[in-house]
Amino acid sequence: MPASYQQEEPKIDDISVLEPEATYSYADYLRWSFEERVELIKGKLFRMSPAPRRSHQGISMVIGNEIYNVLKGQKCKSYMAPFDVRFPNKPGDPDDQTFTVVQPDICVICDHSKLDDAGCKGAPNLIVEILSPSTASKDLNEKYQLYEEHGVKEYWVVYPGEAVLEIYELQNGKYVSKGKFVKEDVVTSKVLPGLKLDLSEVFEDVKG
Repeated sequence: MPASYQQEEPKIDDISVLEPEATYSYADYLRWSFEERVELIKGKLFRMSPAPRRSHQGISMVIGNEIYNVLKGQKCKSYMAPFDVRFPNKPGDPDDQTFTVVQPDICVICDHSKLDDAGCKGAPNLIVEILSPSTASKDLNEKYQLYEEHGVKEYWVVYPGEAVLEIYELQNGKYVSKGKFVKEDVVTSKVLPGLKLDLSEVFEDVKG
């Protein structure tokens, strides 16, 4: 057998064989072929929620469409889940030394050098996460810290049940809340000039 020949690692199609407390890399992630969606945050495995609720999907579509329309003709690109965003500690880190890959509900990337066929490698300019009961703690804690640490300029957190959108802006390396906005508000973005998001449309199907 030639010395340069490397046998391809076998695929893993059963999530139950994974050790919940083990540390995994993006190279491991690429070998997983089970149907359940997962994320890695600093090497730790997080299961994602099953199919999102109808309200989650509706909110995602409205916000995603508004962002897409604003970005027409501009260099920034928007993507909706499932879309892999890898956060290496250093830009040149290979797959087996990259320990974080997440799937934000919506993200905007303005630096095209971060985009490849696998998704995005590095921090998007803006990320939107729509909370669900099973992922709320992760989005408000682990992901908040992750996005802050890696320099995501704006982080939007949507609370579907309360019909609230909170916007965090990165200032001097730390997130500062710009406020919690409700159904009667129109929000704008520092990262995306020209965006005016009418929350009455975003939360049209939310009671109250």
